[in-house]
Amino acid sequence: MQAAARPKPRPTFVRKAGGARPNRRRDICPRPAREPATTLTRPAVLPGEDRFAMRHPIDPFTPAVELAAAIRRKEVSPVEVAVGCLQRTDRLDPLLNAFCHRADDDVLKAASAAADAVVRADSPDDLPPFHGVPLPVKDLLDVAGWPTTHGSAGADPAPAAASAPVVRRFVDAGFVLLGKTTTSEFGTVSFTESEALGISRNPWDPDRTPGGSSSGAGVAVAAGLAPLAHAADGGGSIRVPASCTGLVGLKPTRGRVTDATVDVEGLGTNGVLTRSVADTAAVLDVLARHDPAAWWSPPAPRRSFADAVTAAPPKGLRIGVLVDPPIDGLAVDPACLTAVDTTLRTLEAAGHHIVDVPLPLPPADELVSTFTTLWNVAAAGVELAHPDRVEPHNRVLREAARAVDSWAYAEAVKRSQHLSRRIVEAFVTGFDVLVTPTMACLPPAVGFWRTEGDDDPLAPLVKCYPLAVFTSLFNVTGQPAISVPVHHDDATGLPVGVQLVAAPWREDLLLQVSRTLERAHSWTGRRPALA
Repeated sequence: MQAAARPKPRPTFVRKAGGARPNRRRDICPRPAREPATTLTRPAVLPGEDRFAMRHPIDPFTPAVELAAAIRRKEVSPVEVAVGCLQRTDRLDPLLNAFCHRADDDVLKAASAAADAVVRADSPDDLPPFHGVPLPVKDLLDVAGWPTTHGSAGADPAPAAASAPVVRRFVDAGFVLLGKTTTSEFGTVSFTESEALGISRNPWDPDRTPGGSSSGAGVAVAAGLAPLAHAADGGGSIRVPASCTGLVGLKPTRGRVTDATVDVEGLGTNGVLTRSVADTAAVLDVLARHDPAAWWSPPAPRRSFADAVTAAPPKGLRIGVLVDPPIDGLAVDPACLTAVDTTLRTLEAAGHHIVDVPLPLPPADELVSTFTTLWNVAAAGVELAHPDRVEPHNRVLREAARAVDSWAYAEAVKRSQHLSRRIVEAFVTGFDVLVTPTMACLPPAVGFWRTEGDDDPLAPLVKCYPLAVFTSLFNVTGQPAISVPVHHDDATGLPVGVQLVAAPWREDLLLQVSRTLERAHSWTGRRPALA
């Protein structure tokens, strides 16, 4: 530990004129421009920061597990890490729009407290696993003292009184909450281009969408604004941004991650977007711990997911394939099929067996009807201060949900359970892992959902079918599914993900197979040009 030297001048932080960064934007179509800024100067040295010897510059793309280890070794300070994230956000976010709420003072106070805790700890093992690592939260979960907009201009802007259980789990694991990331309104579409939060853009090509609804989460991690980010998935909202932005995105099994309320229809779950399989596994160990306060919580796995990833991978797995969209009339982009073919060749070379076993899919209209009924009811559950400000497509969804009687809802739940049973049985008897494209298309252009003269309020939802057609099926069945970026399209320079699906509770198997692909394709070294 070095003796305290002359304090270094603190970096400055840029904030928009008028104080805190506003979390609403009205410029739907134009690219957000950098606004005039004022400079806010921090103290010369924050508590605990002078106690660390900076041995090497902080790479903004350092995996979270490695960053946590460096903090425990006192190679970097949590304050330095937080400062780096905030500075990159100041520089890149006026274009990309990953964050809808920033609380820099809260971030630096939490980072400073984390730095003090490192110094006071008798042993690095006394610290939680992600001590001092920054993590932003998707703006669908409450964080005490911060507003929750659900991506809507109709939300109550008052700060939340308490944090959601998942957020508390992140804090208990040592994460420094970095702010809140953008989402489509109520998370109902696969892009964020809203009156409330503006346009979120893909770091690989700012003229394209980063996917959604965890749009800001994908942008933040892909651009190096954060080492990882909270995300949530009710129809593909973790896996679609993962594919669009070149990340790893795991949707855990239904019920694996418990929260404050019971998601009766079981479509949605919480997770993270990361750059590496190891980070995803380590965070799942945090999120999947047994919750004694939940009405139902699965027992903790017998082996940690982090250990599963480092163990010898299984051999001789049966690998099924699905490349025909479950909804008729949709074509699959050749780049997405190339991602599947690359995956199959890699797994076959690793000693696994490609099997031709059909998936017992229901008729497309039955699948769409079942998903839509459950989805509408879930979207209608958000309480609003100004319902008249809701976007047109969500207004239609909420009205449709109110028209669903108890019998129709019960029928939708029953159909989803029968569907889940049939498909899961195929995994038991036919194959161990299913490979599909994550999306049927490459990330579309910003504004793709707009068609001149088309005043159909449901157009944003219909235009999202190619993005979520392969992912939403497994929200209905509740199975674990992961998107990994095995392919990079030379023609567009865009990453392309492939989806792996396993039987319920087999996240360990998905992570092991994903690690095999990661070793073969080395996606962790890929970075957008602007980063």
